[in-house]
Amino acid sequence: MSSPRIYVLMGVSGCGKSAVAAQLAHNLQAALLDGDFLHPRANINKMAAGQPLNDADRAPWLAAINDAAFAMQRTNALSFIVCSALKKQYRDQLRAGNPNLRFVFLHGPFEVIAERLAARQGHFQKTGMLESQFATLEVPGADEADVLHIDITPTLAEVVAAAQAAIVAQGEA
Repeated sequence: MSSPRIYVLMGVSGCGKSAVAAQLAHNLQAALLDGDFLHPRANINKMAAGQPLNDADRAPWLAAINDAAFAMQRTNALSFIVCSALKKQYRDQLRAGNPNLRFVFLHGPFEVIAERLAARQGHFQKTGMLESQFATLEVPGADEADVLHIDITPTLAEVVAAAQAAIVAQGEA
């Protein structure tokens, strides 16, 4: 690798961000951070009370992830961070000052993700939450050339293999 790289595994809840990131980090001997661990106390309390976060709530969280990405690049050749990064403005906040940061956008149909959430949790009660995530999602377009698009419809092993192949094809792992 010519320079340290960091990838943010992004997408809606239930798309497999944590599972894919964990397997990629293992396979590629990379560092891994779940961005949820960086939420400020006020956000955690708000979410625990069932209240959705707004952009103002997310600002300090995204700043913390940005700082973590900056630090990780100084100590690791390759790192992964799990963060939904649903809006372009959130991705831009993560990019700021982190020229080696890229994204792996895990995407799939609503029905596939809802079915996987239902299987994982035993029953799917949060249809509104998933609908809200899809409504908020700003799909990365051609203007975001630093985003790898990975379809999550195949099995987890196939999704991991596709993501890993895309990263390796860039000559960065």
